[in-house]
Amino acid sequence: MWGLVRLLLAWLGGWGCMGRLAAPARAWAGSRGGPGPALLRTRRSWVWNQFFVIEEYAGPEPVLIGKLHSDVDRGEGRTKYLLTGEGAGTVFVIDEATGNIHVTKSLDREEKAQYVLLAQAVDRASNRPLEPPSEFIIKVQDINDNPPIFPLGPYHATVPEMSNVGTSVIQVTAHDADDPSYGNSAKLVYTVLDGLPFFSVDPQTGVVRTAIPNMDRETQEEFLVVIQAKDMGGHMGGLSGSTTVTVTLSDVNDNPPKFPQSLYQFSVVETAGPGTLVGRLQAQDPDLGDNALMAYSILDGEGSEAFSISTDSQGRDGLLTVRKPLDFENRRSYSFRVEATNTLIDPAYLRRGPFKDVASVRVAVQDAPEPPAFSQAAYHLSVPENKAPGTLVGQVSASDLDSPASPIRYSILPHSDPERCFSIEPEDGTIRTAVPLDREARVWHNLTVLATELDSSAQASRVQVAIQTLDENDNAPQLAEPYDTFVCDSAAPGQLIQVIRALDRDEVGNSSRVSLQGPLGPDANFTVRDNRDGSASLLLPSRPAPPRQAPYLVPIELWDWGQPALSSTATVTVSVCRCRPDGSVASCRPEAQLSPTGLSTGALLAIITCVGTLLALVVLFVALRRQKQEALMVLEEEDVRENIITYDDEGGGEEDTEAFDISALQNPDGAAPPAPGPPARRDVLPWARAPRQPRPPGPADVAQLLALRLREADDDPSVPPYDSVQVYGYEGRGSSCGSLSSLGSGSEIGGAPGPAEPLDDWGPLFRTLAELYGAKEPPAP
Repeated sequence: MWGLVRLLLAWLGGWGCMGRLAAPARAWAGSRGGPGPALLRTRRSWVWNQFFVIEEYAGPEPVLIGKLHSDVDRGEGRTKYLLTGEGAGTVFVIDEATGNIHVTKSLDREEKAQYVLLAQAVDRASNRPLEPPSEFIIKVQDINDNPPIFPLGPYHATVPEMSNVGTSVIQVTAHDADDPSYGNSAKLVYTVLDGLPFFSVDPQTGVVRTAIPNMDRETQEEFLVVIQAKDMGGHMGGLSGSTTVTVTLSDVNDNPPKFPQSLYQFSVVETAGPGTLVGRLQAQDPDLGDNALMAYSILDGEGSEAFSISTDSQGRDGLLTVRKPLDFENRRSYSFRVEATNTLIDPAYLRRGPFKDVASVRVAVQDAPEPPAFSQAAYHLSVPENKAPGTLVGQVSASDLDSPASPIRYSILPHSDPERCFSIEPEDGTIRTAVPLDREARVWHNLTVLATELDSSAQASRVQVAIQTLDENDNAPQLAEPYDTFVCDSAAPGQLIQVIRALDRDEVGNSSRVSLQGPLGPDANFTVRDNRDGSASLLLPSRPAPPRQAPYLVPIELWDWGQPALSSTATVTVSVCRCRPDGSVASCRPEAQLSPTGLSTGALLAIITCVGTLLALVVLFVALRRQKQEALMVLEEEDVRENIITYDDEGGGEEDTEAFDISALQNPDGAAPPAPGPPARRDVLPWARAPRQPRPPGPADVAQLLALRLREADDDPSVPPYDSVQVYGYEGRGSSCGSLSSLGSGSEIGGAPGPAEPLDDWGPLFRTLAELYGAKEPPAP
């Protein structure tokens, strides 16, 4: 086998690579008609063509691919063959004696397709070139050792849904590294391995096309197509490669919008203001992007008046909002239809039906507590000025929308009427004046009236009431300013001295029209001419004014033309001055000296007298206060024991009705039995004095002495009490426990009849008193 291959290679190399020169070198003459230098042309003695070597050959020994031979080689062994160039000595080796060329390793055409080498024949002994060097090429012959590949795979493509059959999707291209010029190793054929029956591919160009019509994105959006490329023209034994193409169906507007339900029901509170969201409607469209954008509209008039619908920011949902205020009492529900339409419609798909849908909508209005509603949004009233308090201005009216029969209470907010110029009837909203109004002080009064439900004070509403004060002719005209002017003593008769202007604060009819008039008659020093525009001209009369030192006081009468007409009088001061030629004042005649402004002597004396009187009263008051304080201090400095008698004017208790009547101070129960004769009066001071009992003999016993004195005081009402003990001796019969004073204890101590019950029976509160006076004194020795 290998011998046959070597024989073939040797035959190919000898046939295509070795040749001979046809003629030896010759000389010829250089020019016609005469001798010339001899020109020699050297003829090649050996040439060769291309050598070929099959790629990917791997043999056990170097493979002979050709042989070099020259005519000068006589077979004597004197010729030596040399090889240089690409791969010489490594890939290719040459036998120096025979010229045989061998390849030493397997070659890959795809790595290097050919090698350029240089061959030369030289003398073996002297290395002298026997022939000039010659270049030759060794080509690597291709075999089918590379499969097709898709360098740009995997692929992604997009095609519109519902495309016609044969619509181009994408073109795929495979590359084969084999030699396209030799055999069929690089001839490719494309086929579809996966993706049928939806797509097809052109076998020669690799263009992928749709194979069926009406592919629906909503059914299947993405397809995976596998494309194969096979070399050798697709015949058996060829190599192949494959790639994937992901085909996505792009959306077209082939689906109309559709409401998922035929009736939508919403509710909204009647107090919802314009722009309040009522509900959201969503028509379904399986398309994507702009193909699914929709516009909503209300078809019925009654719905479009109360509500409005718009598309949200995504362009998919319809937003139903309130357009105008709702009223539960007037209308409790609305029914209308809403239409959804695609904004972008493709005429190619109109056959699939109208791209719109209609649904019914019902909106129920819910009742809500509402504040009272005024009959007007704002009130404009008027009242003449200067009217008496209580004058009717107007009336505001509000009603409870939820319950029209519910009473309403009206009031004026204080901050809107700080001067309290108006009052309002709480029950019916009648507004009246509270004080007389003055238009010249204030023309407009802006009130805020509050209406509140009696059943619910939280439900209240406000309204603005503008009250205009109407003008009446109640102001007399006046001069616009005080006029103090002068006239030159050399002025000509009839000269204008001053233009006098008047004003009237009234505005009604002819009230603002003012007429002016000055002094009349031949004796008038000045002339006043009415200009009939609210001003007058002060003129010098035809005869000059008589000279005088004091300025002239010209009376001016002003009146308006109102009903009734009002008038006033003003004075214009005119001084007669000496003037320079240019008309400026040089000097005025001296005026009468006025008394200096100040207080007279009598007034000053009266003020001084008043001040002195006030000072005297203050000194007297201070002295009385000081004397009273000194008297109190004296009492405080006295002996404490003398304080007992300071209370002798407080009477005898509850039954003391007359001060200093000591008859009421005695104890009637402890008094001695009345003497024979007419009964003594207790309410007058007796003339007879009771005899004083003698002091008992023996050593002085303070207790017995006090008891004796107490008994004497009880029996003798003609003497005043010596101490305050007698003052509180009897507290009256009104007390349930009787007298608690020690005045009655003297009878028991001295042997007189004691109380009806012992002190020990009075209880724990009187234990101390029982210990002091309850025990009987031991008899004196």
